[in-house]
Amino acid sequence: YQKSKELVIFVYKMLDLFPEAEKFALCNQMRRAVVSLPSNIAEGTGRVSSKDQAHFFTIAYGSLMEVLAQMDVACDLGYISTDEFDDIEQLIDTEARLLTGLTTKCKLTNTKH
Repeated sequence: YQKSKELVIFVYKMLDLFPEAEKFALCNQMRRAVVSLPSNIAEGTGRVSSKDQAHFFTIAYGSLMEVLAQMDVACDLGYISTDEFDDIEQLIDTEARLLTGLTTKCKLTNTKH
């Protein structure tokens, strides 16, 4: 959860540097995708069953991959540098590993019952 919030802040700060023409297109889509990460993690941890928890962690993972794809497009368009893309990719990789661990733990817990 904490790492996902760090990612939100990082992405929001990057989006402030995007061209004005993208404020209501790519930027808006990225904001929605990145903010859904901590939201779905929080919702998942609030669920009682491990199956429900895994479901929300999986949704968060999908949003994370959406942010990665959108940042890749932003890099191709020249809105961010390859170094900036590498930085965001590293943060996303860390978050992906954490989410995978959470999801796996939930699924293992679910198979024990």
